[in-house]
Order: sequence, then structure tokens, then C-alpha cells
Amino acid sequence: MGKYISNYDELPIPNKKIYDLVQEQTNGSVKAFAEIIGVSQQVLDRIFKIDSRNGKYPSVSEKIKVGLKEKFGIDEIWLLTDEKSNTPKPSDEASPIDEPIILRVPLVSQYAQAGYLCGYADAAYMATLPTIPYIVDHEAQGHYVAFEVKGDSMNDGTEDAILEGDRLLCREIMPHLWVSSKLHFRKWDFVIVHTEGILVKRIIDHDVENHTITIHSLNSMYPDKIINLADVKQIFNVIELQRPRRR
Repeated sequence: MGKYISNYDELPIPNKKIYDLVQEQTNGSVKAFAEIIGVSQQVLDRIFKIDSRNGKYPSVSEKIKVGLKEKFGIDEIWLLTDEKSNTPKPSDEASPIDEPIILRVPLVSQYAQAGYLCGYADAAYMATLPTIPYIVDHEAQGHYVAFEVKGDSMNDGTEDAILEGDRLLCREIMPHLWVSSKLHFRKWDFVIVHTEGILVKRIIDHDVENHTITIHSLNSMYPDKIINLADVKQIFNVIELQRPRRR
């Protein structure tokens, strides 16, 4: 995430919650987030600064509210609710079931994969990607991206198959964990962002000394291949799979 502003704790609840979204969605880039919700950078930026004319923070404008509703499904009730406050409950009142946590993740479609190779490290580019929701049972930690599968290299006709068009929720493995130490590869499938493209594979060997991994396809028509980690930009664990209904 980007660096937080020094007056963050002073912000009114709606302004603060929007600022949190800017951090989460665009790594702190007000300009990129403003483009997502269809307002100018100036309109969005002003709600994070005291108005010198009256010494108060501006209210969230209707344009911002409309953009948040259209792009993120956020309504005014959410903006006005302080989620960190806890209202005491009578001891004889049944405890409600915990609300599911909705994780909105940028989606790299089949058609966006070429652009992702150049823009994956650019917060402004990432902010242009559509997002899709995943329901998770705990607060997400780490960097998540969803990838749409292209090709049939992981389709062996079994229940383990990963099919073209499947959407994979993935969590990035930080580079220091695979440059100097061995990957835990036996229980995961992987998305590998390689200089030649985005690969969905299993890893069957990791040679730390020679900085290579051996990738394996479930489809037997594709042979195993050794790739040099110097040509790898990112490695992700596949956490969850979404499959469109097919006939």
C-alpha cells in the first residue's frame, strides 16, 4: 500500500473509508482511483483536505457516491457506518452468523495477459483492470490477482483439470521466498508470470542453486520444461478456482 496521509485519523468516517479504498485498490494513487469511479482527481482529492474557507473537511459528493455504487457496489449506508465500533449486545441475545468477507480482486482476462506482462508493477495500470468478488472466511493477507486460463495444457480430463476460461484466485509468493529458498510446491498449482507469457502449471522441481524450476502440465501432450527464474517476474499459488457453467 501507499504511504498514508498525516491527517488520516482526523478524516470523517466516510472520507476515511474512501481513502482506505484508494489504498487497497490503487496502492494510494488518488488519480488512478478517481479514473476508476469516473471523477476528476481534484474532486476526489479535496475530501481528504480541510476546506480553508470553513475549516472543515468537505462532504463526499454525489458524483463520488455514484461512482462508488457503480464500480464497487458501495452504498451510503456503508460509508456512514463505522465498522470498527462494537455495539454491546444483551447477554441473552443470540449471536449472529459472521458476515462473509468479500475480496475484490483485479482480473487478468485472456485478452489482457499481454498487457499485464508490461504493467503488472504499475499501480495505475492495475487500477484499470476489472475486479471480481471472492468470498473468503478470513481477512486476506498478501497480494491477490485473478487470472483467466488460456489454453488446454492443464486439462487431462480428470477432476483435477484446469480448463480454458476458468478463473483462478491467486496469491503472490514474494520473490525472496523463491530466489534463495525452496518453494513448497507439492500441494499447489501455480501461475507463473514469465517473460514469454502467463503460465498455469504445476512445479515438480526447484533447483535453488541453479535458479531453475521444472514445470509440468496435466495434459500429457505438453512435455515438462525447465525454466530459468531470471526470466520469471512473479509466481502465484492458485488458491481457488471459479468455473463458468458449461454444457
